[in-house]
Amino acid sequence: MNLHGIRTLRAGLRPESRRRTDPEAEHHALVEETEYVIQADRSGFKYVWASEHHFLDEYSHLSANDVFLGYLAHATERIHLGSGIFNPLPQVNHPVKVAEKVAMLDHLSGGRFEFGSGRGAGSHEILGFLPGVTDMNATKEIWEETIAEFPKMWLQDEYQGFTGKHWSLPPRKVLPKPYGAAHPAMWYAAGSPPSYAMAGKKGLGVLGFSIQKVSDMEWVLDSYKNAIKEAEPVGGFVNDNVMVTSTAICAETHAKAVEVALGGGLNYLQSLLFRYHDTFPRPEGIPQWPELLPEYTEEIIELLIAEELMICGDPDEVFRQCKRWEQAGADQLSFGLPIGIGYEDTMNTIKLIGEHVIPKIDTDPVHRTTRFRQAATQ
Repeated sequence: MNLHGIRTLRAGLRPESRRRTDPEAEHHALVEETEYVIQADRSGFKYVWASEHHFLDEYSHLSANDVFLGYLAHATERIHLGSGIFNPLPQVNHPVKVAEKVAMLDHLSGGRFEFGSGRGAGSHEILGFLPGVTDMNATKEIWEETIAEFPKMWLQDEYQGFTGKHWSLPPRKVLPKPYGAAHPAMWYAAGSPPSYAMAGKKGLGVLGFSIQKVSDMEWVLDSYKNAIKEAEPVGGFVNDNVMVTSTAICAETHAKAVEVALGGGLNYLQSLLFRYHDTFPRPEGIPQWPELLPEYTEEIIELLIAEELMICGDPDEVFRQCKRWEQAGADQLSFGLPIGIGYEDTMNTIKLIGEHVIPKIDTDPVHRTTRFRQAATQ
């Protein structure tokens, strides 16, 4: 098995330190994001995921990721474009409007769009749309009620309609229909280990935004693979795919990669992650916001590399680190490129991985999800 497609993942971040020195930091960050994806397309990356988040100052300003993805559909040629996520909770986005956006992006990208869904980042985001909710698990019931309706909206000539606890719609033609006979691959953003098996049972691919090291994730990946063997897919086909995410920094030498990492403000980004993703398991020693993790030293960076908590090094080291995820059972690997790292160093990471790592680790020119989608129409 190969890792079927190394991905680049960005979130539209804007650290406080950057906007203090640049009054147009938000604009520049968003424009740079598009340039990173265009370069990733040229460098042979197979997927890019654009998150939908709201109210998460500094952490993510990519609230209108459908607009962002629409631009990229025209600006790129072969890279698959994924919503990581579109939030289908009716209090955030009406499910029918989500189905319409997915089908439209499917057309504009020529069948390169992938539909990732999820329930939101944590209490700060969720409670903005569901005030008064005291149990964050309440969103699970809403998502469960909704997810199986999307294939019906896409594939039924006239959608039969829906009456549920949280939303309803009379019979209507939901337009446009997807590009071709099948629909885009469906994914679920899993923030906790039990979510992997749940997604597998539904035949969904997993967008694994995990913060654990490789060895600690092996049993989680196994639980997904075991569950998907008995999948009862909510969609038109099973998307047997589990993606994991890791910070990635690549440079010409190990010393240069560590130097770049040291200047990236990774401690601040990690602190923001736990500030907003407060439904994630919190490892021991993570302080409560606004207290920050201490600034990373060279010793900490080396420890994170040794503990397989980040991908960092020269191209040969990055290749070996990617292979570890393959050995653990991951199908795909997503690279988070920290915004605290400058434009040139970020571009260099993309180019070096494209030139030296991807050709050795991904020898299949066809996207894994494309094969699943094509098989569903035969």
